[in-house]
Amino acid sequence: MDIKNVVAIVTGGASGLGGAAAAHLAALGARVAIFDLNEEAGQAAAKAIGGSFFKVDVSSDESVGAALDAAEQAHGTARILVNCAGIAPAAKTVDKHGEPHSFALFKKTLEVNLLGSFNVLSQFAARLIKAEPVGEERGVIVNTASVAAFDGQIGQPAYGASKGGIVGMTLPVARDLAQHRIRVMTIAPGIFLTPMLMGLPQAAQDSLGQQIPHPSRLGKPEEYAMLVEAILRNPMLNGETIRLDGAIRMPPK
Repeated sequence: MDIKNVVAIVTGGASGLGGAAAAHLAALGARVAIFDLNEEAGQAAAKAIGGSFFKVDVSSDESVGAALDAAEQAHGTARILVNCAGIAPAAKTVDKHGEPHSFALFKKTLEVNLLGSFNVLSQFAARLIKAEPVGEERGVIVNTASVAAFDGQIGQPAYGASKGGIVGMTLPVARDLAQHRIRVMTIAPGIFLTPMLMGLPQAAQDSLGQQIPHPSRLGKPEEYAMLVEAILRNPMLNGETIRLDGAIRMPPK
């Protein structure tokens, strides 16, 4: 796909992996719409890249639908979707006091990470199928899972389940949308230098980085964005999950 002048939507685009993807696509000439709950950070990110911001709760049908309508009115039909919105709570199945994992927290994690990703991509695709193809395809969807989908650690039952669900839906959604010439891919990042990790002491960051076989450092959000670009440009990438993790396999804790 030729990225220049194409409309792209990035959920969770106010910071982290989504922020890097939004900035990279804008630098390549895309017209980027950032969907995020953080209005202050989202407005600043959109201004920095010459894009637009829409406050969106990805777990809400109405919020997503309204934002997609507004983005289409502002920029035209979006042909690229990068799903990065997500949360990462940590809680054991049963805590040290013998209390079960909060069901509300487990449900919320799935609502944002898994249901939110599907909510946005399904509504995005429903609009896109009405547009004419450009060359041999109409558009591309890139979802974001995690190595936790495969190597979930202690304290990650909710997060691992939500990301495993994203991996599991990748192929069937790609098969569903193949007739409409829309590709669907998923990236499963390892340990990346996101805002959450930036809050850790440098020694802790270095320790995490050393667990990665090669390169032995934390991943850079820009490297995630580079893979997004590669997926967009390669028409044979479809229905697959790519681990972006420096060959790490996460230990139990």
